[in-house]
Amino acid sequence: MSSERTDAGEESITPRAGDSPRADDRSGRLGFVAHEVRNPLSTALWTAELMARMSAEDRGGARGEKMSAMMLRALGRVRQLIEDHFLSERLDAGGIPLRSEPVGLRVALQAAAARKPPDAGEVKVDVDEAVVVRADRVLLERALDALVAAAARDGAGASATARGHGERVVLRMAGAPLPDLALVDPVKGSTSDPKGRALSLPLARRIAEALRGQLSVVGGGLELELPAGEADAS
Repeated sequence: MSSERTDAGEESITPRAGDSPRADDRSGRLGFVAHEVRNPLSTALWTAELMARMSAEDRGGARGEKMSAMMLRALGRVRQLIEDHFLSERLDAGGIPLRSEPVGLRVALQAAAARKPPDAGEVKVDVDEAVVVRADRVLLERALDALVAAAARDGAGASATARGHGERVVLRMAGAPLPDLALVDPVKGSTSDPKGRALSLPLARRIAEALRGQLSVVGGGLELELPAGEADAS
């Protein structure tokens, strides 16, 4: 995947020959997404229909609160899947404008830690304020959210460290161990994710590549390498 700078100073992602996923791979991924969306969506619809038949007293009571929470969880899972899927598709297709700017990694990680899912454990950020990467801030935030959610999942404690290596910055995220294939696109028949985050790490891998970096699983943890940036003097 390559990028070209536009007249407005932005970059657009342009796939190189061979970058596009094979038709059978994409078909398998779409089959997985369809299956993952269908189950929670069916749950949300069934819950909504059941609540519509409940009395106003029941809807306002403990049973109604339980049903509402179930529906919100199901819809949240659908939303996560759809957002991750469509951003992945856009990155694969090319044409997303990139606004490359210096981003302080410590602040970005602390913000991602503050947005962590409710069931995630504590996230310790051990990154110097001077560590700056050059990236599209919005895409970087999406990638960091995925890394934090994966490393701190199910209440596991996670830690983030980063060091500069010449013109590159390497971020290491340790926490709940991940399999070596955690970044590979799931296909039809792959294991479901009850929280709807099955596409989040493959999306983060795509984002890293779009930002001229790479994401890897190393020793059960995550390693994100990005171009180093200079602090904004303003």
